[in-house]
Amino acid sequence: VILCRLITFSAASLTTMSWRSSGSTNQDLVDRLRDNGLIKNDRIHAALSSVDRKNYCRKGSSPYNDSPQSIGHGATISAPHMHAWCLELLVDHLKPGMKALDVGSGSGYLTAAMAQMVGAEGMVVGVEHLPELVEFSESNVAKDSPELKSQISFHATDGRKGWEEHAPYNAIHVGAAAPEVPKPLLEQLAIGGRMIIPVARGGGGDQYLMQIDRKSELEYVEKSITGVRYVPLGDRGDYY
Repeated sequence: VILCRLITFSAASLTTMSWRSSGSTNQDLVDRLRDNGLIKNDRIHAALSSVDRKNYCRKGSSPYNDSPQSIGHGATISAPHMHAWCLELLVDHLKPGMKALDVGSGSGYLTAAMAQMVGAEGMVVGVEHLPELVEFSESNVAKDSPELKSQISFHATDGRKGWEEHAPYNAIHVGAAAPEVPKPLLEQLAIGGRMIIPVARGGGGDQYLMQIDRKSELEYVEKSITGVRYVPLGDRGDYY
């Protein structure tokens, strides 16, 4: 049973601030995100300062621009302001020792930031439908933050299935849009945990960033945050 409590916020202020957040270095980018109010929590600022976005983007891209960047295979790394915003929504569920699932982990950037936040006693699982991006993620973490390798595991699988082996998760982040919230992800969310997922509803192409809190075995509270635009959540067969 999902109990719906729908509250929609305007993204106008977020958009206005976000495009002013680009920097010349990783620290400059992160500091500007904080100065513009997109990062409020010190733990998030520290995590993103420790993970250099350049090491998770392709050569020739603009890693310190606050905009999406191509990582190949038709995929992108989201704009830093979106990653910062999602971490703010999940911050109380990314405390030291907690477990997180990053669905559509792409180049591994947000996965690494989450691993910084849950610390050495925590764990983050990244799932991605393209094996090439799993390999890319693993090499990126090894280059940028090798100390995180024991805390992170990446897997090539259909993101809609999550990764049951290490469930339940205190935090689940989904970086691609689904027409409905996949049941396995709901089942893998810990009681007291939170999921952030873009959902495409209504058949008109509109997508909404949804916050889902699990209150008990059967009770979930769903909240609409804002309109967004993400690539579809699926497996390789949905793209090729």
